[in-house]
Amino acid sequence: MIALVGCGTVGGGIALLLTRDLPFLKEKTGLNVGLKYIVDINFDHAKEIGIPSNLFETDYNKVLNDPEVTIVIELVGGLTFAKDVVSKALIAKKNVVTANKALLANFGEELFGLARKNGVAIGFEASCAGGIPIVKTLTEGMAANKIDGVYGIVNGTCNYILTQMIDQGMSYADALKGAQAEGLAEADPTLDVNGMDSAHKISILGSLAFGYNCELSAVTTTGIEDIDIYDVSIGREMGYTIKLLAIAETYDNKVSLRVQPSFISDSHPLAKISGPFNGVSLYGHAVGHTMYYGRGAGALPTASAIGADVIAVAQGTQKIVFDSYKYWPDITEKPEYMALSDVESEFYLRLNVEDHVGVTATITKILAANSISISAIHQKSIRPKDARSKNIPIVILTHKTKCGNMDNAILELQNESRISKNIVSIPVIEEKEETIH
Repeated sequence: MIALVGCGTVGGGIALLLTRDLPFLKEKTGLNVGLKYIVDINFDHAKEIGIPSNLFETDYNKVLNDPEVTIVIELVGGLTFAKDVVSKALIAKKNVVTANKALLANFGEELFGLARKNGVAIGFEASCAGGIPIVKTLTEGMAANKIDGVYGIVNGTCNYILTQMIDQGMSYADALKGAQAEGLAEADPTLDVNGMDSAHKISILGSLAFGYNCELSAVTTTGIEDIDIYDVSIGREMGYTIKLLAIAETYDNKVSLRVQPSFISDSHPLAKISGPFNGVSLYGHAVGHTMYYGRGAGALPTASAIGADVIAVAQGTQKIVFDSYKYWPDITEKPEYMALSDVESEFYLRLNVEDHVGVTATITKILAANSISISAIHQKSIRPKDARSKNIPIVILTHKTKCGNMDNAILELQNESRISKNIVSIPVIEEKEETIH
């Protein structure tokens, strides 16, 4: 039997699956995976969606002391109380299913170790990409592959905002307001738009992909708050689409983890993912390039992933995978990380400069001195809002160079009196070359 802790939007979705859709689940799986308790302090939402009131319970200790309950679904979110809920369930030798990426990114090593000590397992399919079964893809579907690259659009709020900027020409501020009006962004959207939500997810996905304990603190994170519609538009003219990408890559024996607004070619499948949808691109040594697409949030899409974990736990397959495979954070080593300054990328560079003879020559000289070669220069009379009236924007596309080289060049460019200190630098991402060997 199952206890659900937290019956908000997502909790209501899984509660529906485990009550309204229970006959279908029993017929399909042959399992009796019904709910016995819904633990919360407020049941208004549960009542609104028609969940039977005999399931309502306010005392979590009753769940912990009930031997019939073998699975606890944690959907309260956050860190402190959620960690207490999960820890107590594991100590009581109950399997846990959770969608809490922040919890696992911060305390995964401790919680997986606690599960192993007590002979139970943790299912967390819903934590990384909503309804997309990316965790099971990494842990089971691609188990025969050595994975060397993960590229994800894993935050629907950011993707919706950027899509509105791309397709409708909205400013960031207007697109954010629209996302909030549609219920796709929180009143305080900070954890989404600053990239931290994506950072939680890529630390988990990187750990599973590479077989290391990839730490959240190692994820270099930049959000979308400073993206200007001018750069979005010019990028499109050059054949690029901007996305907030969560990236995990291996370079020989080193790992790079980062979240950053990036330009990708319009021809890449990730560029086609619009609105609140998510997409993840994986590279395996045997299978090559694979793509996964779907709804990254929402009550029922997320409940779909939670339900899959419940079934896997009830069937015993989750425990087999947990006990057999060697990529869980409590039994793997921390990787050697590649410094962001050593990661190579092409770049989109926008400078606002005074319209004087010799400025372009100064720019190219500074770039060359920092081992940065130019692939294209783009100049238009239309000025971005942040450019002074006497300034003109110059957009430069570079060939691949180290991020550290670009950082040094920007510092030098900002010291030039004829160049505005507000320099925009956006990486242009080319995914790893597909190799099958």
